[in-house]
Amino acid sequence: MPIPEDVTGDEIDKDVRQELQSLPKTLAEDVARNLVMVARLLDEDPEGAYGYSRVALRLASRVAAVREAAGFAAYANQKYGEALAEFRAAKRMTGNIDLWPVMADCERGLDRPEKALDMAGAPEVHKLDKAGQVEMRLVAAGARRDLGQLDAAIVTLQSPELAANSVQPWTARLRYAYADALLAAGRESEAREWFAKAVEADRDGSTDASDRLAELDGVEFVDAMAGDADADDQVQAPAAPKADEADVEGENDVEGENHKD
Repeated sequence: MPIPEDVTGDEIDKDVRQELQSLPKTLAEDVARNLVMVARLLDEDPEGAYGYSRVALRLASRVAAVREAAGFAAYANQKYGEALAEFRAAKRMTGNIDLWPVMADCERGLDRPEKALDMAGAPEVHKLDKAGQVEMRLVAAGARRDLGQLDAAIVTLQSPELAANSVQPWTARLRYAYADALLAAGRESEAREWFAKAVEADRDGSTDASDRLAELDGVEFVDAMAGDADADDQVQAPAAPKADEADVEGENDVEGENHKD
């Protein structure tokens, strides 16, 4: 797969670069460039990221960072069985348990919520850092919802991290999940409160909490671009031509363009 010339491979994390030092220099550079492309495309073009991850995997399947990148690319494309296999391989190679929550979420993706809950109660969870433990709590709550256990999902999300006033990288997502679970359980007023709290914490727009809050408040969104186009049609539509203007009839027609977010 083609890689832009400005991608050198030096963009990768230093820890990954260190892993690649076990490879011949030219091979390490090729793998690094493919890993950079995986990271670049993972959110905006998951299929493209997956393609580059397969190239990296073919070149260096014994490198844990490559297996992890392949796992995330497969996960982004909802290839949960493949993702789980790659995450397990990376975990075996490194002994690192940071991937435990996303492995559990792969079990959910494979319609095995009970297995995800088993993983949520495993000793490995206690070895996770705070962010990992919050992520595991989100996965466990999702598994409860998969099983139709809405009240249990709500209780699962109730935690010191949820109640804390300080804003952490996970705060917005945790509050959002709690609000969504409350709404699913029919507790609309509480859900509105927590969607509002999620908005306060969502500094980078990682959730659509503001839209969900507006929905609960009965706000109806209007496509501003479409409205402008319609207005242009009305303002610029030509009047009936005079006799000496007939040859230029239609020149002032404007075609409105609708915009879809």
